[in-house]
Amino acid sequence: MALCGAFHSFLFEYDTPRIVLIRSRKVGLVNRGVQLGILAYVIGWVFLWEKGYQETDSVVSSVTTKVKGVTRTNTSTLGTRIWDVADYVIPPQGENTVFVMTNVILTLNQSQGHCPELPDDQTECTVNNSCVPGYVSTHSSGIQTGKCIPYNSSINTCEVFAWCPLEDDSHIPKPAFLREAENFTLLVKNNIWYRKFNFSKRNILPTINSTYLKNCIYDAQTDPFCPIFRLGKIVEAAGQDFQEMAVEGGVMALQINWDCNLDRAASHCVPKYSFRRLDNKDSAHTVSPGYNFRFAKYYKNSDGTESRTLVKAYGIRFDIIVFGKAGKFDVIPTMINIGSGLALFGVATVLCDIVVLYCMKKRYYYREKKYKYVEDHELGVGETYGTNS
Repeated sequence: MALCGAFHSFLFEYDTPRIVLIRSRKVGLVNRGVQLGILAYVIGWVFLWEKGYQETDSVVSSVTTKVKGVTRTNTSTLGTRIWDVADYVIPPQGENTVFVMTNVILTLNQSQGHCPELPDDQTECTVNNSCVPGYVSTHSSGIQTGKCIPYNSSINTCEVFAWCPLEDDSHIPKPAFLREAENFTLLVKNNIWYRKFNFSKRNILPTINSTYLKNCIYDAQTDPFCPIFRLGKIVEAAGQDFQEMAVEGGVMALQINWDCNLDRAASHCVPKYSFRRLDNKDSAHTVSPGYNFRFAKYYKNSDGTESRTLVKAYGIRFDIIVFGKAGKFDVIPTMINIGSGLALFGVATVLCDIVVLYCMKKRYYYREKKYKYVEDHELGVGETYGTNS
């Protein structure tokens, strides 16, 4: 006991101030307010809005498509012609995408030979020395032979070895060659699977029968679950003009959202469709707009020579984008979020003190009320306890 008394006397030997904590009523109110805010956050946001009591999984998806529609064109070059799916869907099947040709530049009966290059600053010439044999530039249609020959009655250009006659794509057909494509329809078949929950479904819902499927067209108000879409309506729903877009082409997104709460019945898990244009359309930047590519159809002539029809296809590519997540009650995320919420209550006091003592306008007043500084003699320094008198 004497040793304890001596140790106590040693501790209070120096006149250093001691801090005694005094609870402020206002600080307590702020503290309780912070705790109520944390409680509202945990219950309202974490559990009710974000469903923190659920295990979640991302969707696994497969998509197949089928386009239908027939149209007719009548031109001086081709005459009257019927265009069906085999003509304007290129390729016949894609991976989560389908391309529909809406405009075209055809160069018929090309064969390999010699012909004048299309005129521009690099190909126009006056003498043979202006043309370099074997020269090929980035924009060449063929390989220069070194000769300067007439392109027409007023212009000479370098001769090239190429597929002749050369394609001239300086003028794009307006209106679009297949402007009736806006009435074509697109059937989208989408199968989804949530691996964690072994849950699968498709966008052709169990309530849809074959009779309905043959006659329905998607409408956000009247037929929101019909998987058949009119191409013109898809573009219109994205705020675009189909006839304008059909001239130079573009890229559209058909988005399918599968957000499912598997704590409810499976019938509540249904697709939600939305549409938007993916390629930038900016009137201030008109360099290389739209979407196009080339391909050729080859054939043999009666004399055995090879010929082809070169097709520069403009059109709209529809990308089917599937996303979503599913949630289902699980005890592990529930306990984790409850534990995290309880831990936040321990932080409430610290946060309240930081705000009150260092951020508020009257921080010095609150600091004075929270802490009381007393001298050692007020605490009875020098007295010994537990010793014999």
